[in-house]
Amino acid sequence: MRKNREMKKKPDSSLEPPKKLEPQVEAEDEEKAATLPSDRRSKGGLLTLPFIIANEALEKVSSYGLAPNMILYLMKDYGMGVTKGQNLLFFWSAATNFLPLLGAFLADSYLGRFLTIALGSLSTLLGMIVLWLTAMVQKLRPAAACSSTQPPACAPVAAATSAQYSVLVSSFVLMSIGAGGIRPCSLAFGADQLDRKENPHNQRVLESYFGWYYASAAASVIVALTAVVYIQDRMGWKVGFGVPAVLMLISAALFIVASPLYIKRKSTRNLFGSFVQVLVAAFRNRHLPFPSNLSLYHSSKASPSKVPTAKLRFLNKACIIKKPEDVKADGLPTNPWDLCSVEQVEELKALIRVIPLWSTGIMISINISQSAFPFLQASSMDRHVTKSFQIPAGSFGMFTVIALTVWVVLYDRAILPLASKVRGKPVRLSTKTRMGTGIFLSAMGMLFSGVVEHVRKREAAKQGLLNNPHAVVAMSAMWLIPQHCLNGLAEAFNAIGQTEFYYSELPKSMSSIASSLFGLGMAVANLLASVILSTVDRNTGGGDGKESWVSSNINKGHYEYYYWLLAILTMINLVYFVACSWLYGPCLEGGSRVSTDEGESVLLLTDRVSTPATPLGVLG
Repeated sequence: MRKNREMKKKPDSSLEPPKKLEPQVEAEDEEKAATLPSDRRSKGGLLTLPFIIANEALEKVSSYGLAPNMILYLMKDYGMGVTKGQNLLFFWSAATNFLPLLGAFLADSYLGRFLTIALGSLSTLLGMIVLWLTAMVQKLRPAAACSSTQPPACAPVAAATSAQYSVLVSSFVLMSIGAGGIRPCSLAFGADQLDRKENPHNQRVLESYFGWYYASAAASVIVALTAVVYIQDRMGWKVGFGVPAVLMLISAALFIVASPLYIKRKSTRNLFGSFVQVLVAAFRNRHLPFPSNLSLYHSSKASPSKVPTAKLRFLNKACIIKKPEDVKADGLPTNPWDLCSVEQVEELKALIRVIPLWSTGIMISINISQSAFPFLQASSMDRHVTKSFQIPAGSFGMFTVIALTVWVVLYDRAILPLASKVRGKPVRLSTKTRMGTGIFLSAMGMLFSGVVEHVRKREAAKQGLLNNPHAVVAMSAMWLIPQHCLNGLAEAFNAIGQTEFYYSELPKSMSSIASSLFGLGMAVANLLASVILSTVDRNTGGGDGKESWVSSNINKGHYEYYYWLLAILTMINLVYFVACSWLYGPCLEGGSRVSTDEGESVLLLTDRVSTPATPLGVLG
């Protein structure tokens, strides 16, 4: 088996050695097999998993624990208005969702997964330390004046200086860079330690690892949204920011200490570079006529595609052989920027085809990223469960995670098996049906959020609290749970449906792209959400003292109008989705994927659910 694996690693497996060399090749392989397997067996395996899973779990606890209360820190300690604070969080979220794409590129092309994760862990740790220092060192944040009340209420007396603001933003940047290194690589790096084709139980071992990995991820998010947020509420920012920093220190130390135990695989082909090559080659060959002789299309011998499809035909010119010298004796192109393979062209076509449907998921991500407003709603309502215990305002996001998790388990373990038993055949909802259902549920979540806010504001007016933005209205915050549950169900349908759609429609070689598209959508959504929020604030406020819809005074603003605007935009997006779905045509629905890729698809779509499942969407 060792010999077979090494033969597969050769640049061109289609070139067979002459018969007379076979004994020599066998002898060389046997010699390698005698030395390499023992070294390989000494690395990787189950022993490494606690270090990898602990690294990811502690990073999630640390990062997700910072996000829920961050708007409160920005408003109270830095004197930011809700619009400016939320926009800063939008940009932080956009960077955190986009940089994993860059991290995946660097890991696959240059650094390898271990070094990328290690550098990411150190960057995240440094960012958390800087954020903790902003709470510890008064000079790093605006000066504050405190009242004589008990406990004293403190508020900044001046805006943050450029230096203070830069320190704060640098902490966010460092944490985003760290997430870009850890999140795209951690899961696959763990699989590298277990993926041994010679093991007859290899697939079962991988599936077990995937299950434990995501169980730890889900548990980490719950701990972050409860324990860490509670510590911040009860013990203040110094302890509340210090705890995540300590956890991240432990996370980085555990991962790096186990370095000698890991299997560290080398980088592989870079798909992003391949796409650029196709575009450049197609442009350079734009004046070439399409050949009548189909053998003039270049394809690798191992590729099942010998002729390009007719869709997006202009890209086919990238794989036209102009002269025999364009192809070397080993079957590779002389200049990959002048000639690409049919497989490369079809990969790019597949990506272009899914972009319209990918864009329909941006609106639901915009809704998810509205972290400040649900937090401010919860802060202004009665959050008591008992007389002595109240749920922290930042912890209400756990209901989104709980609803998502419960639905996924019920759907997979109860609803589908029961429906299949009743129908007498396998039953499942198509990926596009689930995506559309998720968009509709997201619109309903925004609609319900607006209704609850309308009632809350009416109660605030009755109780004479309109001029007191910090007052607690005599209305139970448990009314916020349905909107969080609707958001969780929307994520369960749309996020899983999206990622499964990408995996079924894109070639197997593009699995890394499929796993990244949802995060890219979140990044774009964060930027668009900032544009929408700024536009609403600018056009609904006035210089005559008129309050903006998104005023920092929740009792004078009109958050319900903002929610309903998002609901209307989401319904328009649903119509757009139906049109894109109809134009796309029927889906493959995963029928062409082999068992190993199905396992990978399930694990990666689960990661896409667990990551943006938080209502903050900041660290997805």
